Amino acid sequence: MSFPGFLAKLFGIVPRVQLDRRYERLQESISGTMSNFFKARDHDTGAIVGLKIIDPKKLEPIEGRYKGLGKPTEGEIGRQIEGPHVVRTLAWGTAADGRPYVVQEFVEGTLLHSLLSSRKPLQPDRRLDLVRQAAAAVATVHKAGFVHRDICPRNFILRPDGRLVLIDFGLTVPDKPVFLQPGNRIGTPNYMAPEVVRRRQADRRIDVFSFGVTAYEICTLDLPWPRGASGKAALAHDSPPADIRERWPDIPRALAAAIMDCIAADPARRPDTLDAFLTRIKGVALDAGAGGA
Repeated sequence: MSFPGFLAKLFGIVPRVQLDRRYERLQESISGTMSNFFKARDHDTGAIVGLKIIDPKKLEPIEGRYKGLGKPTEGEIGRQIEGPHVVRTLAWGTAADGRPYVVQEFVEGTLLHSLLSSRKPLQPDRRLDLVRQAAAAVATVHKAGFVHRDICPRNFILRPDGRLVLIDFGLTVPDKPVFLQPGNRIGTPNYMAPEVVRRRQADRRIDVFSFGVTAYEICTLDLPWPRGASGKAALAHDSPPADIRERWPDIPRALAAAIMDCIAADPARRPDTLDAFLTRIKGVALDAGAGGA
């Protein structure tokens, strides 16, 4: 094996390739903010994979903020984040035409966003299970030394077997202050922490906030603040949220308190880690007949 081939096998890095020759696209593109995503077949292995092709022009303004800081690429970050609730990164590199790309396992299932948008109430035990799985996914990111910066239902897929998987690391950065400085207003507005909106120094607790909003929505099918389509929606996140007990009167007290603390405007009031959140709700138990939202 050549030295470049050895590195490719060791680190998942694939030399510049003709993407159309290496990967057969099996479905139409799913367009994201900075990329297009395809279900594809790897001609070399026969495996069905997820192929994410990134637009370098849209990526540059984001990555340009970190020039000289040694920020890892999305593929390098994804490779370091491993766990049962996180998508596996298989390879990454730059295509022959200059576009960065990432190859991931293809996760069959339903976007959590689609499930919640259907407005069909979930059984109480399922709500609790999804909240715990989402917390475990974000905890995995933090333990690997990163801040996700875009935790929201659009970035989770619920597999047919009931396992929830976090799928995107396009905005993820190392958990270091230099990568989370004021001015980087990044994320999905309805789930964005106040310190991001106000362009203040941030830390991993922005993910705790976004997780809290996601958990609130899992439990109630609503958001703690009025939903909006623009960044202005996030300006309300400094104001008191609607109490989750108003939307789900039978929610266990410990679960309600833990979720409400996650969406506190003051980061100091939020749980410092998602493991701490999981510890707080460890004793919570629900069954399918425990009451609905």
